[in-house]
Amino acid sequence: MAQSVENKVLSRIHGRGRGWAFSKVDFVAEFGEASVHRALSDLARKDKIRRVLRGVYDYPRNSQLLEQALAPDLDQVAHALARKFNWRIQPTPETALNLLGLSTQVPGRWAYFSDGPSRQYEVANQGLSFTRSALKDTGFQYRQSGLLVQAIKALGKDRVNRTIIQKIRGQLDPRTRKRVLKDTRAVTGWIYHIIKEIAGDQA
Repeated sequence: MAQSVENKVLSRIHGRGRGWAFSKVDFVAEFGEASVHRALSDLARKDKIRRVLRGVYDYPRNSQLLEQALAPDLDQVAHALARKFNWRIQPTPETALNLLGLSTQVPGRWAYFSDGPSRQYEVANQGLSFTRSALKDTGFQYRQSGLLVQAIKALGKDRVNRTIIQKIRGQLDPRTRKRVLKDTRAVTGWIYHIIKEIAGDQA
């Protein structure tokens, strides 16, 4: 018996893993807008997915310790909104540092530059903001490339030491390091030098 659209959509969601945030835009090319809208509404009603914002959902991560769903991943939500509205976004330097675990500051607001309108959202008692800006360093193929460039800029040339290089390197698998190295060849020289150290076999 053929799978229903709802089951097919749920299968795609499970394939992306817990924490993924999405909207109907991520499925309409394959299943059609009306069918996807109905499927997402039904899945949310059955608690198979969670409605995060109007038109945006996630597949919640769970805490085994607390035996409950964790708060949405704000970076995933930001990218779901970007796909939904066809924006290009990049994290602010401070947000990039938090995403890479290089800041001890607990963010009260996750902030991004965008080529869309300036907007603010509230997600699980945390702020998520987009500021319209003339974006630079956004022509990357991979999300990790922009994240890394912004974080290195935020730190500055003199603050990137071996400990930080190793910490970033540990978060990127070899395949991703190779992709990022190729993807960022056109960035400012000193930034690319640090990326080469992060990606290099001797880093």
